[in-house]
Amino acid sequence: MKFTLSWLKDYLETDASAEEIADKLTMIGLELEGLANPAEKLAPFVIAKVLEARAHPNADRLRVCMVDPGTGEAVQVVCGAPNARTGMVGVFAPVGVHVPGTGIDLKAGVIRGEASHGMLVSEREMMLSDDHEGIIDLPEDAPVGTSYAAWAGLDDPVIDVAVTPNRPDALGVYGIARDLAAAGMGRLKPLAEAPVEGAFKSPIGVSLRFEDGAERPCPHFVGRYFRGVSNGPSPAWMQKRLRAIGVRPISALVDITNYITHAYGRPLHVFDAAKVKGDIHARLARRGETIEALDGRVYELDEAMTVIADEAGPESIGGVMGGEASGVTEETTEVFLEAAYFDAVRTASTGRKLNIISDARYRFERGVDPAFTETGAEIGTRLILELCGGEASELVVAGAPPLKNTTLSLRLSRVKSLAGVDIAPESQVEVLEALGFGVAGAGGEVAVSVPSWRPDISGEADLVEEIVRIWGLEKIDHVTLPRLEAVTSPKLSVKQRRRFRAARTLAARGFNEAVTWSFLPHEEAGLFGGGEERLTLDNPISTELSDMRPSLLPGLIAASGRNADRGAESQALSEIGQIYLGDAPEEERLHASGIRHGATGPRSSLAAPRPYDVFDVKADALAVLEALGAPVGRAQVLAEGPAWYHPGRVGTIALGPKNRLAVFGEMHPRILDEMDVKGPLVAFEVDIDAIPVPKAQRASRPALAISDYQPVRRDFAFVVEEEVAAERILRAAQSADKNLISQIGVFDVFRGAVIGEGKKSVAIEVTMTPEDRTLTEAEIEAVSERIVAAVAKATGGVLRA
Repeated sequence: MKFTLSWLKDYLETDASAEEIADKLTMIGLELEGLANPAEKLAPFVIAKVLEARAHPNADRLRVCMVDPGTGEAVQVVCGAPNARTGMVGVFAPVGVHVPGTGIDLKAGVIRGEASHGMLVSEREMMLSDDHEGIIDLPEDAPVGTSYAAWAGLDDPVIDVAVTPNRPDALGVYGIARDLAAAGMGRLKPLAEAPVEGAFKSPIGVSLRFEDGAERPCPHFVGRYFRGVSNGPSPAWMQKRLRAIGVRPISALVDITNYITHAYGRPLHVFDAAKVKGDIHARLARRGETIEALDGRVYELDEAMTVIADEAGPESIGGVMGGEASGVTEETTEVFLEAAYFDAVRTASTGRKLNIISDARYRFERGVDPAFTETGAEIGTRLILELCGGEASELVVAGAPPLKNTTLSLRLSRVKSLAGVDIAPESQVEVLEALGFGVAGAGGEVAVSVPSWRPDISGEADLVEEIVRIWGLEKIDHVTLPRLEAVTSPKLSVKQRRRFRAARTLAARGFNEAVTWSFLPHEEAGLFGGGEERLTLDNPISTELSDMRPSLLPGLIAASGRNADRGAESQALSEIGQIYLGDAPEEERLHASGIRHGATGPRSSLAAPRPYDVFDVKADALAVLEALGAPVGRAQVLAEGPAWYHPGRVGTIALGPKNRLAVFGEMHPRILDEMDVKGPLVAFEVDIDAIPVPKAQRASRPALAISDYQPVRRDFAFVVEEEVAAERILRAAQSADKNLISQIGVFDVFRGAVIGEGKKSVAIEVTMTPEDRTLTEAEIEAVSERIVAAVAKATGGVLRA
């Protein structure tokens, strides 16, 4: 919202400077966007007299002028303006000045053989108007040598404030003046509310043509007919103010409506009455109707849009923009003025559908004062009669303003309890009354009537906010919150901590974290166990993102495929996010998933890179589980997994038959073919929600326990049946003495004729670490015998001879 300081002072009696007003606006909630003084960029332009203007000897259309800029020394300027003459007073720009209208910096030069040291400028070159037919021609008594901007009154600061959507009253200069007056920056001048008496009855009537009781799109319509008007340029003071805020002057009638829009936040519209067919009415548009708007574009309307129409069809889009067919021109002598109230929601919807952004729409969709409709028409009437002449008819009115007449109860003690400040009751009442609220009652509770221009006030807390912001937010003391506990307790949940820990673990293992869509194409969702109707979106953002994802892998695989197409030979991508197995809350699971695509590393003379395999992603899954506190030592690895993995190259890490913690393996070639990704590709999925939560949460890691005694290592080779998993051997050996055996692992698997058909030899290394003594040979042999017995009992294996 832009306005000039002089414009504000039309409504606010104050001696405050622009800087003081700008500071106060920010403090009362109307944040300053900018403060600019046009005179600063025009300061080098001075009033000068042309001592002599003679024809250029080498150019018919140029003149050589000797100019006195008030320094006592004449300056030669080559000028092409047709009105340059001896004795005229104009505006001179010396060498080195930046000309805002052309964007150039003046330099001394030679034009057709004659030196030129400056420039006599036009209004367009100073960005004062579009006039460039000649240079500025000032009165003879204009003081030579003084600043033109100061002499012409152009040193009028422009203030720009940011207005939040809940403050439509601040979209007019008068509303801002009201706030400043309430904040002690001056006295608000009253509006001249005396109605203009009509000289005749309006030949054009107005009506509302909606279904009975359904006048909400336009419940109030006020009009007035003018005859004998003259639509020339608007006066200079009005044009200057409009230009200062970025509005281009057009004609007196149009400028008046724009001026009232910005001055009072009340949009108006004028029709060329001679172009109107019959009476004017407000109604809903009919599907297929079109209108050529004032922006020169043709818009197709529908039945959800409000229009102002005559008997021939729509003449304007209600609350948004007028129509070209009935627009006023310089030849207009008869005018019909419209002041109507349009529904905010319907206006916003219409503007969005038609992609029209206008000052009228901006205000109507935020809420124009419904009680100001007739007042706005009266203000417009007085300006039209003053600037364009003619005479006005009586007002024609249809409907009534939709006033809410809201009255709220305010406990004066609530300012203290809600805002934490002590403001005297009489001061609270003064602030509210200065803002236009009506206050009745006495004691600790009063009744406050909300003015029609404040649709944002709906409760007691809103009244407290108004009192405090005007009283002064800067006066609120800074108070340190009391510390409730000596040591801050953890604020993150177990799931949140696990999410961050999983991300860090995968990053440490070389993964790049990705964020993919939570939605998938229906076909891809079906490949990964999804695609059910209950997981299909009713209103997807794209036809290719129609289903909630049942797994994180499709997004990662698709990203890997795109990267591979761009030359990425080796990739490790991970993601931590939600998957959706159904539409119930418990069917939304938090997963940590990753894929490895390509080879383990760059080409090297020391070791050849190998393709990523199942064991790489098994290690990734186990690392995540261990970092998240899963009981990995008790987990089982099952040779099974979902259908999107390669059969025989997939494993599941589980705690018992039902709790599946993770899945890892190579992706099925069919899945990769469907997604157009070249394999092989290995992946893992960790179900973070399936990891048991420990009963007692430790604040820190336990102390590291290291034995002071030498560990003992022994190797065992067992011959077992081919189908016996190595894990069974390890578990059996571990069970021989869980306290003494600290580490165990497979280091060799052998198959051959010497072992026997259908059999294999599995060699394991067992590390025994004593805590309180050095083991004797007899103790070592005893443990070894228990290991052999345990493996024999669990697997039927025997020591290899």
